[in-house]
Amino acid sequence: MIVVTLNEDKFAYDIHSLIKAFYPAQDVKVFVEGEKELTSDAGLPAFFVRFAEESITAGYNCGPQSYFYACNTNKLERSEVKNSLKQLLYGMLSELTGQKLPWGTLTGIRPTKIAMQLLEEGKSEDEIRSYMQDTYLASAEKTELSIDIAKREQEILADIHYEDGYSLYIGIPFCPTTCLYCSFTSYPICAWKNRVSEYLAAMEKEIDFVKEACRDRILDSVYIGGGTPTTLEADELERLLSKVRESFDFSHVQEFTVEAGRADSITREKLEVLKKYGVTRISVNPQTMKDETLRMIGRRHTVEQVIEAYKLAREIGFDNINMDLILGLPGEDEADVANTIERVKELDPDSLTVHSLAVKRASRLAQWIQDNGISTLNNTDQTMEIAAAGAKAMGMEPYYLYRQKNMSGNFENVGYAKPGKAGIYNILIMEEKESIMAIGAGTISKVVFGDGRIERCDNVKDVALYIDRIDEMIERKRQLLCLEKQEQTV
Repeated sequence: MIVVTLNEDKFAYDIHSLIKAFYPAQDVKVFVEGEKELTSDAGLPAFFVRFAEESITAGYNCGPQSYFYACNTNKLERSEVKNSLKQLLYGMLSELTGQKLPWGTLTGIRPTKIAMQLLEEGKSEDEIRSYMQDTYLASAEKTELSIDIAKREQEILADIHYEDGYSLYIGIPFCPTTCLYCSFTSYPICAWKNRVSEYLAAMEKEIDFVKEACRDRILDSVYIGGGTPTTLEADELERLLSKVRESFDFSHVQEFTVEAGRADSITREKLEVLKKYGVTRISVNPQTMKDETLRMIGRRHTVEQVIEAYKLAREIGFDNINMDLILGLPGEDEADVANTIERVKELDPDSLTVHSLAVKRASRLAQWIQDNGISTLNNTDQTMEIAAAGAKAMGMEPYYLYRQKNMSGNFENVGYAKPGKAGIYNILIMEEKESIMAIGAGTISKVVFGDGRIERCDNVKDVALYIDRIDEMIERKRQLLCLEKQEQTV
């Protein structure tokens, strides 16, 4: 364990995230001095940060010696003070560990928002490069990636109705099994088979409210995710999709996505239901093309089943198929990633989402790492380049990007797509430029105000509680939308 003490409760989250990025295998505890008496484990540094009126002093104790660093923060805004602190810590941590992070001091999940905002302000690409590298110490490669994606996002979202539009998300929190790395709201379908109808009834009630509440808005995109939506039986999918299509005006919808997801949940009958109701984009997600890894992470399907499901979707007529991959899965190396990319290239999907494995506390992977060690997670510049080169060879370009805490290799998740096949909802959820109404257990609705402020309301994660408290979930949305209306009339 590494302990950090502060003399004031400021920027604790940012400090924790940055130190954790350099020491991913260690627990990091951040406290205001006097709160607790903790010390770093033997052989690990103990960090401290002292805020004064015009400066910040930071440093670390390592054995009998202490090392001090300081920066001047006189007359700086809060955000500038935070950036100065993170630059100070980054220099210290880099010196101490001999490492440099590809994203520098950036610890948030949406680095492309910075490039996007600067483009909208009329900044040149050179000005954006200087800002990201000087302010956040981001590498030249990641800076270029951010600018490239921000420019492409602007083109893709050119026809989105930001002021009078919205997107719709529907969550199906069931999966065939729970994967080793998963921390999302999902439950094994076998335990909930007898209550799926109740869950759909609760969602139908929520759909009815959103239908009326958003009747004067333009619906831009619809995304049904999870979990694994295709864990529903074909008749259950038909019930849901028919309700969605009869409730909402699809005349302006630019994208209707359903995460078909796992091969062990995909059947011809289910795909035909999706096609019948106008789904334009689906996912068939292998994560890896190595059977041994699939078994280890708890996905009860084979590589051959992935291939069969993909070919079946093509046969039925889907012309926009995404595939998800995860780099850094336990035990996989560059050769495994290269093999996966070659197998995917043979299938030639329309888009590819490349995830860097993120270690979530709520996942079984966190315990697995404690038992087996973090060194078993191998994500490197080389594996990221293998995936990027594979996407390029398939005629794809990067179109969206996001990051998560505790990502293997401190890298990122990148969506690649062929021209005209980018996932619009994926960009909208990351850039937070349009209001999203979310239906189902564990989902979060958000309203984007004219000044860029965002207000959210969440649905309870537990399926049984969602069913029992559906009227309360609807009331939360009502209050959120009333807040928006009040803002509009001021």
